[in-house]
Amino acid sequence: MEKIRNFCIIAHIDHGKSTIADRMMEITGTVSKREMKSQLLDSMDLEREKGITIKLAPVTMEWKGYTLNLIDTPGHVDFSYEVSRSLQAVETAVLVVDATQGIQAQTLANVYLALEQDLTIIPVINKVDLPAADVEGVAAQIINLLGCKREDIIEVSGKTGLNIDKILDRLIEVGGNVSGGAFRSAAARELAPSARGDGPDGRGPDGYFPSARALIFDSYFDDYRGVVLYVRIFEGEIDKNSEILMMAAGTKGMALEVGILTPKMTPKDSLKAGDIGYIVTNLKTTREAKVGDTVTLVKNPAKEALPGYKNVLPFVYAGFFPVSNDQYKDLKEAIEKLALSDSALQFQPENSPILGFGLRIGFLGLLHMDIIKERLEREFGLDLIVTNPSTNYEVLLNTGEVIEIKSASDLPDITEVAEIREPWVKGEIIVPREMIGNVLNLINEKRGHQTNLSYIEERAVIDFEAPMANLLTDFYDQLKSATSGYASFNYELNGYKAEDLVRVDFLVAGEKMDALSVMAHKTEADAIGREVTKKLKEVIPRQNFEVALQAAIGARIIARETIGAYRKDVLVKIHTGDRDRKAKLLEKQKRGKARMKRFGKIDIPPEAFTVMLKRD
Repeated sequence: MEKIRNFCIIAHIDHGKSTIADRMMEITGTVSKREMKSQLLDSMDLEREKGITIKLAPVTMEWKGYTLNLIDTPGHVDFSYEVSRSLQAVETAVLVVDATQGIQAQTLANVYLALEQDLTIIPVINKVDLPAADVEGVAAQIINLLGCKREDIIEVSGKTGLNIDKILDRLIEVGGNVSGGAFRSAAARELAPSARGDGPDGRGPDGYFPSARALIFDSYFDDYRGVVLYVRIFEGEIDKNSEILMMAAGTKGMALEVGILTPKMTPKDSLKAGDIGYIVTNLKTTREAKVGDTVTLVKNPAKEALPGYKNVLPFVYAGFFPVSNDQYKDLKEAIEKLALSDSALQFQPENSPILGFGLRIGFLGLLHMDIIKERLEREFGLDLIVTNPSTNYEVLLNTGEVIEIKSASDLPDITEVAEIREPWVKGEIIVPREMIGNVLNLINEKRGHQTNLSYIEERAVIDFEAPMANLLTDFYDQLKSATSGYASFNYELNGYKAEDLVRVDFLVAGEKMDALSVMAHKTEADAIGREVTKKLKEVIPRQNFEVALQAAIGARIIARETIGAYRKDVLVKIHTGDRDRKAKLLEKQKRGKARMKRFGKIDIPPEAFTVMLKRD
């Protein structure tokens, strides 16, 4: 264990985590020049196009006689649980900050996660070779944040490879002691006890090795081999072909193969304490082995699981419907395949009178939803209609029972409801000082309130709380507009609060459209009703009869728009000015229109179901 160093790279999106990982693999000779390509650890086409890491990836490198295990983590807020579990699997975090952009919202969020896990933090400034780099300004921000010394900060360029070897050397220095120029929290100074027993060969007093405990920090489904677990071994060892037990899920399986990633799978006979590697199992779905679970051996099980496991529940829901109902079966099969390797994805069938059969799918956030939608369209060739995303609500009934609803149409009769609770988030926005006013106005518009205001050099950090539902649709776009693109934003769920919420229904020609119903705060309901009916008027085509578009709370109509009828000129065939004949024909037309209004059906285009996505 003395020769093993486990670390991860944390940073805001696009600050160069994956590029630095590429240079490390190149310098340590883990990957030959011939095999090298940019963002080597980002395996999905989508990751390369968007320039973000979606799935984390571990890799083992050799440097100066030491084994360095790197976990390249995703930076986006939607995957923060994965990041926190990855941080639990390592002892050191390399904090990367872009020399041109400085500290941003997710830099802070990830630093707090690292401090929570008591990790050593090695500060690094990346992209120092760019003309716009402000190295001294960014260094001052880092010193302000971490309280480290100026000489502790390593200046590197991920593109050219400048000083990457210094990071590797520093990792070796700080791995076993407190000195070595890294910021380390007080609680982390006591080194983790060895995972071996007291005997000369590591056996315990009973003659056995200590029972194995390994943390799952990622799992995915391989079409040919089953579920593959990425694990950090904390105690004991796991041999090939041994029978394993997932402690939280209670499932048993076989370790068909164990090994390390370089970054391709390299089999070994066993994984020992301190190692980071993979286990190929005979499990059929990642739900049997979720991130954060503890793996132990069936023959010598551990007494208690490793801390920190929680069942991650989605809090953004949207209806996915195929454009043609013939594709419903394909959609269901595609989602089942994606759910095999994404344990956070939850779905259930949904039926809409207008859109037909579809699925209501739960996501960890809007980026997660966007990625799943793109993968369904690209990898499975589906044409989809996605309804407005909504969040989940807790409803307290008069009987004292609490139920969870995932869309406004699931709300029970209002006479049975005692209170409705909506999810609130705790957010953090980093902006230049001169733009604070714009951001505070935007937060107030969204029914949020500022809780704290602090400064890092020339930037302000605004902490706030706001209802999740109001941030779902276009908050990020509005934030970027209000700050000319300079703001960065990070959030986490902060419990449920009882609010004065109502269900706003939309009626087209007197017929209620369940797929359009939304939950809204009483003070905002009228404005939302007027806004959506105006949008629907633009989207729904004109008919031969007048169509009323209405927004209602219960039986009370709060907004109305009217789509005028096409008018056929029935007087065109009359060449005389006989008034009675004209009146007779107009009266006949009026009766026909009234009859058509009673029986006419309206074809509602798919765009009508996403009018809430962009409200401006």
